[in-house]
Amino acid sequence: MPRGQSPLFLAKKHFLSCRNSPFLLCLMIIHAAAETAHTQITKEMSQSIEKVRAYLKEMECPKEVLEFATSSATVELAAQAAGVIPARITKTLCLMSKEGPIVIAVAGDTKIDNRKFKDTFGLKAKMLSPEETLDATGHAVGGVCPFALPETTKAYADISMKRFDTVFPAAGSSNSAVELTCDELFHYGKCIEWVDVCKGWQDAE
Repeated sequence: MPRGQSPLFLAKKHFLSCRNSPFLLCLMIIHAAAETAHTQITKEMSQSIEKVRAYLKEMECPKEVLEFATSSATVELAAQAAGVIPARITKTLCLMSKEGPIVIAVAGDTKIDNRKFKDTFGLKAKMLSPEETLDATGHAVGGVCPFALPETTKAYADISMKRFDTVFPAAGSSNSAVELTCDELFHYGKCIEWVDVCKGWQDAE
């Protein structure tokens, strides 16, 4: 090692001498793209939760939006953050109907029953992609909820939630929720009707 040159200095010197290699340039581009995407998603979720807050305030909802220090993007994570059983976490699923995109608020321990869904909506259940979900709801996956939706996206509520006094839907971001009674969720979500399109939850009763 040349005198006066630390290992860190030599490592930086080696990195700079190699940075024009195609492989390293590719890694740098991927890293930059990932950072940009993460920043954009964080910004969108921050805007989304504020939009939900403003919406619930306009609807004169007295309940406070909860923000967690950890992620609540999945049912399991949300249950841990809220301190409740997973079934009380409301999943808001985004699907396609004959009239366009819809969301259905369901209990956290359920799955869509394809036969029931087809009997109710007249077509096979088709979940929207994350990109389509964002376009249809204004919320990114992990924060999708039945609040502050575009007028073209209709909301429904599944009866699987009615087992509980209160449930916890997300509030626009992947670290948020709001505790509501089922009737409050139906009202503030401007749901069209109660539907029975899920399976699995009766076995858990």
